[in-house]
Order: sequence, then C-alpha cells, then structure tokens
Amino acid sequence: MNHLAKLLLVTAFAAESALAAQPPLRCVIEPDRTAEIGSPVIGVVEKVYVERGDTVKQGQLLAQLRSTVEQASVSAAQVRAQAEADIQAATANYEFQKQKLVRTEELMQKKFVSAQALDQVRAEASVAEQRLMQAREQKRLARQEVQFAQAQLGMRQIRAPFSGIVADRYVNAGERVEVKPMFRLAKIDPLRVEIIVPAAAYGSVVKGVQAQIIPELPNAAKLDAKVVLVDKLIDAASNTFRVRAELPNANAAIPSGLRCRAEIAGVAAALAVPAAAREATPKPLAASRVDTRLPAAKGR
Repeated sequence: MNHLAKLLLVTAFAAESALAAQPPLRCVIEPDRTAEIGSPVIGVVEKVYVERGDTVKQGQLLAQLRSTVEQASVSAAQVRAQAEADIQAATANYEFQKQKLVRTEELMQKKFVSAQALDQVRAEASVAEQRLMQAREQKRLARQEVQFAQAQLGMRQIRAPFSGIVADRYVNAGERVEVKPMFRLAKIDPLRVEIIVPAAAYGSVVKGVQAQIIPELPNAAKLDAKVVLVDKLIDAASNTFRVRAELPNANAAIPSGLRCRAEIAGVAAALAVPAAAREATPKPLAASRVDTRLPAAKGR
C-alpha cells in the first residue's frame, strides 16, 4: 500500500472516530411561550376557577371580578335597546302628518285654505319626519351602549389568551387586584428546545432540518424535533451560538424545564472534521543533516 492510500485510510478512520466520540450538544426544553395574566381594571376577585397545574383552553374563564355595577349597566342598556315605544309613537305621528299634508294640499287646490296654513302643515310634517329619524338614531345608540356595557363587563372576566397549563396562581377570592399578575400561563404544545452549538459548526445547521432530542430522564427515548431558528450572532464569551427546535407535545407527556442532549447530523460532522484533520495531519519529517563542508584540500 503506497503512502497516499495509507494517508486516506488514516484520515477516514480518524474522522469516523472523532464523529463517534463527539459528545451530544447541550440543550434545555422550555415552554413555547409564557405569559403573566393580569386584570385590565382594578377590582376585587369574586371567584377563581383554576388551580396551578390545570390544563386550560384558549378563551377559558380563569377568574371573575366583582361586576354588580357592570351587570346592571348591561341590563339597563338592553332595556333601552329593546324599547319600541318611541319609534312607534314617532312613526304614528309622521304618518298622521303626511296624511294631513295631503288633505291640506287638496284643500289648497280648491282655495279652501290659505298658503300660510299649507306651509304650517308642511313644517309639521317635516318635524315629524325628523323626530322619527331621531328615534331610530336613539335605537342604534342604545344598541351601541349595550355593546359598550358588555365590553366593560367582559373586562371583569379574566380569560386564557392561549391554550396551556397554569404554571402559577397568585390570587385568591376576596383579594384586590391592581397591577400585579393573577396567573402565569405556559404553552407546552409544542415545546421549545434551545440548543447550544459550538461556533465551529456555524453554517452547518439550517432551518427545517431534523434534530434528535434526548431528555435527561431515566430511560428516555430520542425524540424528533425540527429546527425553526438559527441565531445569526455568536456569543464571544462561550464561542457558541443558539439553535431553536420545535418539539411536538400533544399529550403533554414531556415536562418542560428539562435539560437535554441534542444530536444534529450536520453539526456532528462539522465538529468532527477539524479534529480528524488535526489527527490525520502527518508530522513533518526531521530534516537530515547534510555535510556541506568541503573536503580538505590535498597538499601540493
């Protein structure tokens, strides 16, 4: 076997050994998002519907503030919006004034009434029409007041902005809330995996590639995740960059907050090549000493 073949064989063997010896990447499993849920208004907690650890759906009621005044406002606005008496009275008056105007115009043609009387009847009909329009506007305004009162009532109901679990509950019934949060909500499907990757592997990871996640749990199996974000900045202190992967967790079987290890094929290969190259680089041969001294001149 010639020297070139031996060199290629040594390089391949060193690369394979370095790849196998490459430790998994460090990572941590976190919730996809967390939020501190508070109240948009000042009030007193009337009832709390969830406890820490409960699973909630988006829009689910978490707590209720006292809302006696707001409920009364909604009821009053609904009564005004449903009232028809003003519109019916204005409609009847307008119809009467129209008929009166028609009769007056007929009498005017027969010279039984004066022009002044006709002008007066026309003005009364116009006023009746404006009053009917005003009653209809009041009806629309009452409907808007119902929506406004319902919106104020809705601000007394604390609801989940997204589906997840209640990570913390900070209040109890009877407490006054102002600016402090009432709950901490965490979304755990999907989970977010933050992976720390050495800078030597920068460029070897792209968005959309698969990663295998191994949670630090007894007998934990490898889980498939997908890379969704690759940082464009490298941390100078640690000489690393971060990669974010998305880990499905439909049944909430994987707890968040775990440390883990990650394997990404492209990263392992990128980290293995420099080590293999260093191990496979042949050492320079020691330069042989050559006697450059001239032979001694023979005597003449």
